[in-house]
Amino acid sequence: MPYEEKRAPAVPHRLTLDERQRLAVTGVEEVVSFHEEEITVRTSKGLLVVRGSGLRVDKLAKDSGELAVSGNVTELCYEEDRTAQGFFARLLR
Repeated sequence: MPYEEKRAPAVPHRLTLDERQRLAVTGVEEVVSFHEEEITVRTSKGLLVVRGSGLRVDKLAKDSGELAVSGNVTELCYEEDRTAQGFFARLLR
């Protein structure tokens, strides 16, 4: 019987933004960086960047892939995952 790597089932990726003040994200794999003006999150669908002011991570449940953010959200965007590229590609950006 061959060895089979067991992976956790993929958590669906979903964004819910209430009144531009509360953001709920599912499908979170890792919080790459955060401060009060920008939070970068690796999700099952790509790198998500949340920008705004007074941003706080209220909840991070790595086992369920859930993230809750509060603060004034002004921008949500997906970017290329720069960590997957080589050193020189990151240096020349």
